[in-house]
This record gives sequence, C-alpha cells and structure tokens, in this order.
Amino acid sequence: MKKTLICGSLAYDNIMVFNGRFREQILPEQIHILNVAFLVPEMRREFGGCAGNIAYALHSLGGHAEIMATVGEDGIPYLDRLDAQGLSRQHVRKVPGIFTAQAFITTDMDDNQITAFHPGAMGQAHLNEVSHAENIGLGIVAPDGRDAMIEHARQFADANIPFIFDPGQGLPMFDGDDLKQFLSLATYACVNDYEAQMLCDRTGQTLEQLAEQVAALIVTRGGEGAWIFTGGQRIDIESVQPEAIIDPTGCGDAFRGGLLYGIANGFDWQKSGRLASLMGSIKIAQAGPQNYRVNLEQVAQRFQAAFGEAL
Repeated sequence: MKKTLICGSLAYDNIMVFNGRFREQILPEQIHILNVAFLVPEMRREFGGCAGNIAYALHSLGGHAEIMATVGEDGIPYLDRLDAQGLSRQHVRKVPGIFTAQAFITTDMDDNQITAFHPGAMGQAHLNEVSHAENIGLGIVAPDGRDAMIEHARQFADANIPFIFDPGQGLPMFDGDDLKQFLSLATYACVNDYEAQMLCDRTGQTLEQLAEQVAALIVTRGGEGAWIFTGGQRIDIESVQPEAIIDPTGCGDAFRGGLLYGIANGFDWQKSGRLASLMGSIKIAQAGPQNYRVNLEQVAQRFQAAFGEAL
C-alpha cells in the first residue's frame, strides 16, 4: 500500500500551570513597563507539532504515515519516541546548532494562556524535498516553515501526488495571492472555522468560491462538527460526544489523521468526515496531543456506536 507523506512540524510543547490569575499580577497602569514572573510548580513536556500529531493519529488507525520534518540538536528524545511508536524517521532531518521547535505555554486558573513559540529547526524544513520519499500516494502540507510549505506544495503538485493544504496557525504568514496559489496546487484544503474566515478575507472569496478550486474544502467547527464543501454541495458532519473534555490541543490534528485515512482508503466524504470527527472526540478526552491510545478495531466499534454504520 502507498504511504501518506506528512510534511509539517515536530515540536515540544512545554506546558506550565500558574496557580493564580494573570489579571491579578499585571497592573494595567504599568503595562508600558511590564516585568512579571509567574511561579509555575506544575510543568510537563509533550511531544507535539502538527506532523507528529497527524502521523500519530493516522498510525493509530493502521495507516501508512511517513513524516517529513526537522528537529534540532535536542531532537533525540523525539526521534526515540518515533522509533518506539513504529513510525519511520527516515525523512526527519536533524539540523545541527539549533533547537527543535517548541512552545512554552503558561495557563492560569481562568484558562487564560500566554504562549511563546520558538520555531528553531522548522526554519530549515525546506531542505527536505518530497521527491526524497518513495511510494507516496497522498500527502499533506501542514504548518511548518514558510518556505517549506511553499516548496512542498509545489513539489507535491509537480509529482502529481494529491495532497491536503492545511495552513493552520501558519496561515497569517501568507497573503491572498499566496493562498490562491496554494489552492491552485492542492487537491484538498482543510481549515478550522476561524482560519476559514481569514482565508475568505485574504482572498476576497466566499467558502463556496474557494471550494470550487479544490476537490474538497473541509472546515472544522469544534463541537459543532464540520462542513465538507465538495461537488457544489455542503456535507454536514456531526460532532461525536466525547467521554470527557480534558484538552483540545491536537484535536484538529487527530481530525486530519482520520481524514487522511478515509481518503487513502477510498471512503466517501461523509464517512471520511465522520471518522475524522470521531478521532477528534477521542483525542479531546486526554491531555496532550499524543497520549490517547486506540487501534482500528476500537475506533470501528466506536464508529458503529456513534453513527449506526460500519466503518
């Protein structure tokens, strides 16, 4: 079976909890000389990054995921994790002299967050080329370094490999002309509802007009499910009630892993969307983007229970 090439970031998420409220520590009248420190007795490091999260979801379903990404000098723990998960790191480049991409996220008791993000090795992701991977039948261009996203989209198109354009948090890096170019190259596009509005604003087009440029435009809507625009119609995908709501981090990536599995296996759009929705609901019940544990048999049982049809 052909593989799915997942181009995007590998990153560490450093998550800290401040047992107080930011608003009690930040004085509005002193904001021009802001100098604050938060004691964070709780901290954990998670394996993240869109490529890692998407590959984890697809691999959990039994899909053939191939990651194309970069890590820095501190990337050995992530590479070891990929080995332990049975995920190939053949196309994960270790870049000397810099750090792996990582986020530092501090959350207060009101669930407000202050985040600092260091792109690190992501800035060298354009050194990887789609042509370096063999036996690829499907791809995705997920958030990564700007140059890498542009180059990988072109390379997929040049190789006639169908792929999803998934700009995610990288969307603000691109203007309207850039985004139109991505859509002209991509086979599919996937965004959340906020990104969908930004996509419309920057291109000056409606969702329906944008959908005409790809085989399918998928818009995720959190707890409201998803829309799939394809063939001049909109398919409404319902959400799945999760076992618990613990952490939304990585839910969109789990959704995309399910979507890629459906496309790779020739599912129709409703079934692909429902599987993707189910994967998002499974992920949200666990803290961290890669800490849920499922296999295809378990997902099939939950799919049957949620939708009344076999996967």
